[in-house]
Formats: sequence, structure tokens, C-alpha cells
Amino acid sequence: MIFREVEDRDLVIKAAKGNVDAFNLLVSRHEKRVFNYLLRLVGNREDALDLTQDVFLKAYQNLTKLSDVGRFSPWLFRIAHNEAYSLLRRNRPDTAELIYDPPTASAKEGMFPIEMNIAVERALGHLTADQREAVVLKIYQGFKFEEMAEILDLPLSTIKSRLYSALDILKGALAPVKG
Repeated sequence: MIFREVEDRDLVIKAAKGNVDAFNLLVSRHEKRVFNYLLRLVGNREDALDLTQDVFLKAYQNLTKLSDVGRFSPWLFRIAHNEAYSLLRRNRPDTAELIYDPPTASAKEGMFPIEMNIAVERALGHLTADQREAVVLKIYQGFKFEEMAEILDLPLSTIKSRLYSALDILKGALAPVKG
């Protein structure tokens, strides 16, 4: 077990007993990751900021319902996942897909870091919302497969299938063009 998990567990216990400072420390530790996750899902900075606030408000209100204080991070990301999809349903009732509008750029060999980032963002646009979320949770957020299954409330085999399919698509989309 890593040191931060132990500290988070202690902070969750204190926060559940009403210690606001402990909860504020949890927020400061996790808000950037939650925001980045939500931003990659909804593709809009303002919506991601609003959702991040909503996630932490719901987490605070429901902290006493968290049965395993050692699972705070996956529990928090489950709330974030639910909030993102709720926003989607409110704003786009005709679709069940999260919309992702990547920046436009062409992939070329010998890219600068910003060009590579743009190429990766564009390649992510080739994925379904489910595949993109699997990539974001695993690659960008560093969750284990078991944690991803908990966050998305899906079988482990489904999580692995989505991720490996997505990585195959990304590999093809990011392969250098031979001329």
C-alpha cells in the first residue's frame, strides 16, 4: 500500500466525522485529477469546472456512506463518471455518447511536444466515448483494471476489451505515415 492511500484513509475518517480541514486536504489532493478526467470526458472547460465542484459537494455530502475508506479515489471517480453522464443526458437527451471535439492537426514525424499532444488528442477523437473513458482512466489517471471496473460498474473483461480495442485504434491513428 502506498503512503498516500494510508493518509487518504485517515483523512476520509476525519472528514466523515466532520473535520472540514481534512476534507479540504482531500479536495486539494484530488481536484486536479478529477478535473482533468472530466475535461477529457465532456470536452468543455467550464462544464468540467462546474462538474468538479458538484463531484466534491456530493462526495462531502455522502462521505459517511463510503463503506471502505481505503477506496476513496475509485469512489470519487465513480461520482465524477455519474456526474459527466448526467450532464450529457441533460444537455443532449437524444444521444448516449459523450461528444469529444478534438483540436485539428495532422500527425507528422519529428513532432514537437505540443504537436504530439495535438496528435494524441485528435487520435482520441477516433474512439467511442466508452473507449476514450477507459483510456483516460488507465493511461491518464493510472487506475488499475479492478478500480476501473468499480468506477464504471462493469465487468473486468469489458474494461480490458474496451481498453485494448482503444489502444489498437490509437496505435493505427498515431502510426507515422510512410511516404
